[in-house]
Amino acid sequence: MATLLRLRGYRFYFHSQVTGEPPHLHVDKDRKSAKFWIESATVVRNVGFSALEVREIVRIIVEYRLDFLRIWNDYFEDA
Repeated sequence: MATLLRLRGYRFYFHSQVTGEPPHLHVDKDRKSAKFWIESATVVRNVGFSALEVREIVRIIVEYRLDFLRIWNDYFEDA
């Protein structure tokens, strides 16, 4: 598991053994968790985050999207 960013109490990360899925990341805070596609900043799965929190997470993903994609591509090119 590679942590990409910790911001506003959220932890953004991806699993290192992913195969066959588009670039995505997981976000945890407290006991809440969600999965998002990076390129579209679309929520794939949400367990516990409110709509307000999802909007905040989407804004963060959009802001850091290029960094997240670069890290994803660098990691999985070398894997």
